[in-house]
Amino acid sequence: MTVLKTPADDHYIRYDESIETIQPNEAKLIDKVVASMSRVGHSVCDKHRHASRNAHAKSHGILIGVLTVYDDLPPHLQQGMFRKPGSYPIVVRFSSAQGDLHSDRVRAPKGMAIKVIGVKGSKVLAGHEDEVTQDFLLVNHPVIPFGDIASYWQVQQIAETHADDSEAAQIAIAALAKGAAKVLNLAGVESHTLENIGIAHNHILGETFHSMAALRFGDYVAKISVAPLSKAVRKLTGQSYDPDHSPSVVRDQVSEFFKKQGAEYELRAQLCTDLESMPVEDASIVWPEDKSPHQAIAKITFLQQDAYSPARRVFGDDVLSFNPWHCIAEHRPLGSIMRVRIKAYEASTAFRHAMNLQPRVEPRSIDEVPT
Repeated sequence: MTVLKTPADDHYIRYDESIETIQPNEAKLIDKVVASMSRVGHSVCDKHRHASRNAHAKSHGILIGVLTVYDDLPPHLQQGMFRKPGSYPIVVRFSSAQGDLHSDRVRAPKGMAIKVIGVKGSKVLAGHEDEVTQDFLLVNHPVIPFGDIASYWQVQQIAETHADDSEAAQIAIAALAKGAAKVLNLAGVESHTLENIGIAHNHILGETFHSMAALRFGDYVAKISVAPLSKAVRKLTGQSYDPDHSPSVVRDQVSEFFKKQGAEYELRAQLCTDLESMPVEDASIVWPEDKSPHQAIAKITFLQQDAYSPARRVFGDDVLSFNPWHCIAEHRPLGSIMRVRIKAYEASTAFRHAMNLQPRVEPRSIDEVPT
């Protein structure tokens, strides 16, 4: 494969369609994954008499804020919606990764879904071309342990088998995974699968969130991350909490924090410089910082607010949808683990809105978000 490069930025890989490679039996595996997720989603709906997302079902806060693209970015960072300095209103949904409403005692990765309002340009997602929103979906782990469609299908089968396990069983599995990961790390062996399952009970607002998989970054290829910037949230990084305090202790922490103050985060891009060590089709590989550090491109600002009012919760959980494919072409997702999401997320969204009799809304103004 010939990869085009620019004379000025010859160490950054240029985006080209040939960067992606369709995996063996990919279409069939995607259909199997979507069918399995749908079965689990129907079961969860029957249990709660209410439909939720097949992933990241439990929210912890629905926030409004502003994303400000930095002035004087170098040319390689002036890409897509970051081409020019300016500010955009955003809606952010914090969540836990499971497809069911478990107690916060169950260890799970945490999510940060960002919906940017006012982004011009045709959107990739079919039927939403004329919307003015752009989504970024992030998780507090740098990679997806099952980083290709074949691995995802294997994990999804296990997830479906254990979907109805008791909370005690899930807590025990996560605890064992956390311990095993620690032992392996001490031995110098990376185990992102175990780390992902047994992720620590740390304050969600101090976490750094990652796209995990690659996406197009205008002329280039990148992964996106969001890190705490202001002192108040940087102090929360690595701060543990007592999971027995409340079944929804994470929500309580988010609500209490924003009742008293605001926060700032920084949006960053890690550009691909080497497709061998920074692959697109395997999202389980950590892109090495020494080959390409995360570079700041924008600031996210949240003011003091009610992060979990009843109206906010319903709007974020039942009305809004987030999909990495709801984007302009310059930020389209890359790799098989992202390609499965376009069908999986749309199937989940369609079922959720139909069962809950709620409209699917893409806001055209931040004023549409309830207080």
